[in-house]
Amino acid sequence: MRRRVRYTAMATAAVMAAAAGLTGVLVQAVSAGTPQDYPEFPYPVTNYQEDNRGQYHFSARGGWINDVNAPLYYNGVYHLYYQHNPHGLQWDTMHWGHATSTDLVHWRQQPIALEPGVHPGNLWSGGGVVDTRNVSGLKDGDQDPIIVYSGTDGVTVFYSTDGGYTFKAYDDGRPVVVPQGTSRDPKVFWDAASRRWGMVVWSDQGGNGVNFYTSDNLLDWTFASRYQANWLFECPDMVPMPLDGDRSKIRWVLSDASGEYVVGTFDGTTFTTDQAQPRKLNHGERGAGGPYYAGLTFMNMPDDRIVSMAWQGGNAGTIWTGNLTFPVELRLATVDGEPQVLATPIAEIDRLRTSTQTWKNRLLNGKAAGALLKGIEADTYEIEAEFRVPKHHKHSRFGFRLGTGPDGWYDHEVSYDTAAGTLNGVPMPPVNDRVSVRLLVDRGQLEIFGNDGRLYHSQNVNFDSLPGGDSLELFVAGEPVHLERLTFHELGSIWGGESTLVDNLGGQWYADSGRWSDDSGGKKGASGGDAFYLNTKTGDNFSYEADVRLESGVAVAITFRSDRDATRHYTANVDSAAKVVKLWRPGRDIATYPLDVQLGRTYHLKVVATGPRLRVYLDGGTTPVIDAVDDTIGSGQFGMNVFNGVGVVQNVRVGPVG
Repeated sequence: MRRRVRYTAMATAAVMAAAAGLTGVLVQAVSAGTPQDYPEFPYPVTNYQEDNRGQYHFSARGGWINDVNAPLYYNGVYHLYYQHNPHGLQWDTMHWGHATSTDLVHWRQQPIALEPGVHPGNLWSGGGVVDTRNVSGLKDGDQDPIIVYSGTDGVTVFYSTDGGYTFKAYDDGRPVVVPQGTSRDPKVFWDAASRRWGMVVWSDQGGNGVNFYTSDNLLDWTFASRYQANWLFECPDMVPMPLDGDRSKIRWVLSDASGEYVVGTFDGTTFTTDQAQPRKLNHGERGAGGPYYAGLTFMNMPDDRIVSMAWQGGNAGTIWTGNLTFPVELRLATVDGEPQVLATPIAEIDRLRTSTQTWKNRLLNGKAAGALLKGIEADTYEIEAEFRVPKHHKHSRFGFRLGTGPDGWYDHEVSYDTAAGTLNGVPMPPVNDRVSVRLLVDRGQLEIFGNDGRLYHSQNVNFDSLPGGDSLELFVAGEPVHLERLTFHELGSIWGGESTLVDNLGGQWYADSGRWSDDSGGKKGASGGDAFYLNTKTGDNFSYEADVRLESGVAVAITFRSDRDATRHYTANVDSAAKVVKLWRPGRDIATYPLDVQLGRTYHLKVVATGPRLRVYLDGGTTPVIDAVDDTIGSGQFGMNVFNGVGVVQNVRVGPVG
């Protein structure tokens, strides 16, 4: 049994600094690196099994994280940026960390996106957009510009022309907006009605509130209006939502870092609402460092869904601090005559389900309820349950005890009180005599959803305070209740032995031969003979390139047009024994180029394959060092190779011939 230790020692000063911008609060000495190091990738290799590490809640490979920044979708990839100190376990020296996913649940750590000393400003929280129409004029190549906004007491702009992986400062970091008072956390949104971009920025000018700005080109901004509200503190989000799914009834939802929100209208310059007080999107404990803070919605979603993630700061492990909430889909619905934001886990959670059990139509008293889940043990799972509670029902309390142990002890209880009409103390009356409860239970994280998203409650929980600790129990106290349906899903990990390899191939990698492992510099191969690491992606005419480093032995290489077990392939390597760059296939050395290969030095190899013509380029040169013809193999898989030694391959890219 894994032993997980509860995190209880987060420094109050660091937590407040993360949200309040107290630059004088320094909790440790760090180094931001140098421009030559950009982009940093200082993370230790991990199997994500440290104490308290969530298995399906995103956390950084190493270091501290807090606010979600600029979540967006582009060209088949979800990009998640976040406030980050990669050099320590407490808030300090903010970077923009970066992770990517193709399905919104399985995440891959990427190198730092914005780094102090390389990018101007203090790089605090902000949002971002994909400029699909190039209104900014920043496009340079095939990729649409991705533009992100950061900065405190003045908004700075950074843009990417490589799909969101590296960024440049616009206009040397000159602020494009400078609100009065203390300000931070710009979020940019598209207003379809006025066909203009809008920006919302928090400031304390005259008290808490936000400034609205408008722009036609994402770079030049004009002040439009200010919305003042005492509750509205930090990290605003501004989102148009169809009411009850009707796209002709668009309402705007303005929220703050704690998940409080109001629903209103936006006329292109001014936001108005008739709500005197905000509602709560999430009922977790308020404040920075709590179980829900600084949530943002994804931009440029391909299916028009509204998806949000937030910071959960209340846990840590040996090499990391903080995680993010599981992504939720937000919908605006009329509830009791008023518009309310509903939150439910995204549908992609079904990709994590490894086993499922279901029980239906049971009348449960205390004894029957206690026996229902007997024998189930898991520490990462999802529960979906629906109970029937008629109006004439007498008082009872029912729910789930999580992390149960001997003598009736348990780590946490989620309960519904029929007399009070509350779930975990939060009002939630039955809907058509039904009460639904959905739980996401991870190793240090708990998320509670009630009545199809009317209630959303995030918590950090110590789920290993007892020996054993992986059991659970359904309980009923008082009058019996009718269980309509209960489904238990065991959930797998989102990490899956995450690779440190950075690539754009999109297929599945597998080790064909040799020993392959994750190294902080990329994918490391070791073998006494040939070792091949292959990808299921195939090609015939293409450019294929990577950084290769031979640590010891004879050769390290990129492989292409391979069959699935590398019995047929082309390979281009750097060979320290022969002191050459070599293009070869089994049975023939096709061509060589003299090179005094040095151990520990990184070389960049690029192959351009056009029919039988095979060209090899070295270290970014524009003239091939090898230009050969061989018509033996017309197409096949991509991969990498190490021969009789140890080598590392990184930054693998495939592209069109050009």
